[in-house]
Amino acid sequence: MSAQTVYEFSVKKIDGATAELKDYQGKVLLIVNVASKCGLTPQYDALEKIHEQYHAQGFEVLGFPANEFGAQEPGTNSEIQEFCRANFGVKFPMFEKIVVKGPGQHPLYNFMTETKPEATSPEGPAFEDKLKNYGVNRAKKNDILWNFEKFLISRKGEIIARFNPDVTPDAAVVTAAIEAALEAAK
Repeated sequence: MSAQTVYEFSVKKIDGATAELKDYQGKVLLIVNVASKCGLTPQYDALEKIHEQYHAQGFEVLGFPANEFGAQEPGTNSEIQEFCRANFGVKFPMFEKIVVKGPGQHPLYNFMTETKPEATSPEGPAFEDKLKNYGVNRAKKNDILWNFEKFLISRKGEIIARFNPDVTPDAAVVTAAIEAALEAAK
């Protein structure tokens, strides 16, 4: 039987402890593949700010380091955790480095990309076109495009939105979707 919600997945916290996503049941989640050495790394700041802004209403950001894009997450889990705390004051939950596309793709990311195969970008394909100019092409249309792609998950564990990496966490389209998700299941 295939998964119906993100709650059916186990993951490892950045400290190595096993976590069940069902522990987040009833919360709105923003699941993001992150990297420490990317041009988009400053998004950590906005991720922490929206986490703080909406946390009391039942919102969590979940960060999943990944190294598939230009090897921009080379550190160990402890180095990544220290980098995030020291440079961006990250308090939202971080998880062990995983594979988000291609061979060895984590089952959570396989589920999310199959369930929500296309991402939203108010700028259209501009970011993907820019990557193509650098020789970066997706193998499959539903593949994660780059670091900092975001999945918005409802309080019921369903994927309700997917945002391109160049859509910042504090962009109006993201915060409006978060607010609607928080309001929807009250």
